[in-house]
Amino acid sequence: MKKILLSLVLLLNIGCGFRPMFSGQDTDIYVYPISGINGIDLRNALWAKFGGQYGPDSEYTLKVQLSAPSNRYKALEQTGDATWQEVSLNAKYTLSHNGKVIASGTEKASESYTFVGYLVASNASYNNAVQNTIQVLAEKIGARAIVETHKYSSKATDKK
Repeated sequence: MKKILLSLVLLLNIGCGFRPMFSGQDTDIYVYPISGINGIDLRNALWAKFGGQYGPDSEYTLKVQLSAPSNRYKALEQTGDATWQEVSLNAKYTLSHNGKVIASGTEKASESYTFVGYLVASNASYNNAVQNTIQVLAEKIGARAIVETHKYSSKATDKK
């Protein structure tokens, strides 16, 4: 049954001509350094999204300000001990084309993690939640930047 379903899906995809809008395209976006260790991870994730590292002379530039992680309790036991926490990150970004701002905004991402009595397990859980949150921010900001660069370049092409 699985083989038949997989074959049907493959035939439909081949026949319809569907191709993701930005597949195989590298985007010439320079990402300015982002402060902090989480900023380094976010910048690396954005580079991966854009197809590589580009220099400051790129056609587009992206500036991101990343907040420090904030935590809040999500679940408490009857004793008052926390069992779940949520970590949140906010990122303000500005996308420019040759110095002219074409898009800006703020993205937020958060993830819950277990907070147990064992320090090593709690730290590992927290670190994983932060890394997952950074990946979500990179997806949100990266997708917006790619769409905006595509729209901007399409407008410039239409004007010619």
